[in-house]
Amino acid sequence: MPSSLYAGAISGTSVDGLDLALLDVSGAMPRIIDARVETLPPSLAQELRALAAPVDDHLDRVARADAELGECIGRAVREFAGSRAVIAVGSHGQTIRHDPRGRPAYTVQIGDPSRIAEFSGIDTVADFRRRDIAAGGEGAPLVPPFHAALFGVPERRRAVLNIGGIANVTLLGDPALGHEAVTGFDTGPGNALLDAWIREQRGEPFDRGGAWAAGAEAIPELLARLEEDAFLAERPPKSTGKERYNLAFILRHLDGSEPAAGVQATLAEFTAASVAGAVSSWGPATQEVVVCGGGRCNTDLMERLRRRLSPRDVTTTDALGVDGDAVEAAAFAWLAHRFLERLPGNAPAVTGAAGPRVLGALYPAGPV
Repeated sequence: MPSSLYAGAISGTSVDGLDLALLDVSGAMPRIIDARVETLPPSLAQELRALAAPVDDHLDRVARADAELGECIGRAVREFAGSRAVIAVGSHGQTIRHDPRGRPAYTVQIGDPSRIAEFSGIDTVADFRRRDIAAGGEGAPLVPPFHAALFGVPERRRAVLNIGGIANVTLLGDPALGHEAVTGFDTGPGNALLDAWIREQRGEPFDRGGAWAAGAEAIPELLARLEEDAFLAERPPKSTGKERYNLAFILRHLDGSEPAAGVQATLAEFTAASVAGAVSSWGPATQEVVVCGGGRCNTDLMERLRRRLSPRDVTTTDALGVDGDAVEAAAFAWLAHRFLERLPGNAPAVTGAAGPRVLGALYPAGPV
């Protein structure tokens, strides 16, 4: 019997691990059958965070990180797949630059797909974003069509919110309309500002459960300054990244008198406010918000979202039986499947591309 399994891999903007997912496409709806989060080698994670910072980089640093991450993904996928017959790996890689408004527009993901194919022994599909940008799109977000395939229901107006380093939302309409019913865009920061501030102030990679933010009061004056950020008022299609939402962004808005914990609480409130504002502005009929990604584990942030999004229901994909850590990786497994079937992977209504495009490039495992 032919295999119907695809593996997906992504190192997200939080750089907190390598997400792996195994997707079965044999049924009417795609189904995630296995998932895992692999810890990146600390030295590699540190280098990836440094490369994502908005400074000039040496080409040899990028090339070495590209090769190392490719080998890391390849070995992780090989061990994860085991004896299962996987048709192809869909690898997103690690975004280190994303400027869809540049002249020319560009996006850069590293994680050498040739090495993924070599070390995993599995055909690899990668480089998903650049074709959409070449067609005039933002190149992001790419997950909304997969969200529609996985979570679209006719009886409920549902939004799917992914909280990684950057937050993106998918607004689902009538699933009978297919991609035409899907809209989505980046709302602004997810974990990026929270992680940057606690790393700077306490040397910790993230605020576990949002405990630090929960123990302080948000600073109204600081929140008001943050909410003036021009990206929040832009109309979709739109996308952003850590080039914008980083430690420097926080420091520009401080006057130096703010308590550190109060800043953390304000950043959490700003993240929740930017998400709620986006849903209210562009999906006012939304009845339910389903959250995936690492941010769903931040209890304080989830409570702020519930307050801001009320009376809408706010839940997680886990409550619907789908591992919230696996959704984004599974989306790139799905995109690999779309590529091999020569089906479009983008939704022009989401990215602003000139039309549907087959996304990605194939790196055969060999030997031929």
